[in-house]
Amino acid sequence: MHRTKVRIVEEALDANNTIAQANRADFERAGVTVVNFMSAPGAGKTSLLEQVVADIPGVRVGVLEGDVQGSMDADRLASLHVPVTQLNTDPGFGGECHLDANMVRSALDALPLSEIDLLVIENVGNLVCPAEFRVGEDIRVMVSSVTEGEDKPLKYPLMFRACDLVLVNKIDLLEHLDYDLDQFLYNVDQVHPGAERMLLSARTGEGIEAWREWLGDLVRSRQGAPA
Repeated sequence: MHRTKVRIVEEALDANNTIAQANRADFERAGVTVVNFMSAPGAGKTSLLEQVVADIPGVRVGVLEGDVQGSMDADRLASLHVPVTQLNTDPGFGGECHLDANMVRSALDALPLSEIDLLVIENVGNLVCPAEFRVGEDIRVMVSSVTEGEDKPLKYPLMFRACDLVLVNKIDLLEHLDYDLDQFLYNVDQVHPGAERMLLSARTGEGIEAWREWLGDLVRSRQGAPA
């Protein structure tokens, strides 16, 4: 029984990866760089996107917003006059706690790929499942807020190991918390040695310019232009 379960999981992941490769090919043909943006619920993904999506110099940004239900985050981003497509996992996918490649593929026709340079896929808030499923992205970014504690890299190593950049958000709260930032960064290095990280606050704006520049440089590097 255990071997059967393992085989089923492997087959599901293999099927997902095949669809993810098809998504990636479509994004490449359109010349769109794709970021899979992940975190636990409430870490601040949408707030961090609000700070940058409308004003990355020379980069047209679109967002694919993943949620189980509702459109609150999509509405916040759409108010900034960037193209936003809502993808809910509840109506068609059984309320899944993550986006997978097939869900993203179902939304491709609604995405204005010819009008954007960067697509940010804001995944469903979860520290487990999103890390297991490729969706056709170029790169993965995750947010970990200081309110979550220092132990999250050790408790959810795959998420931290799978990401190219770790954003440490809500650092404006450090003085009010019993949180050891050095310990957190040490724990990140234990599961993903040398992982790139940024310290920022969506509330005060600290570190936001570096985050904006990082996204702009990512797109330009994919387009073959000088960073």
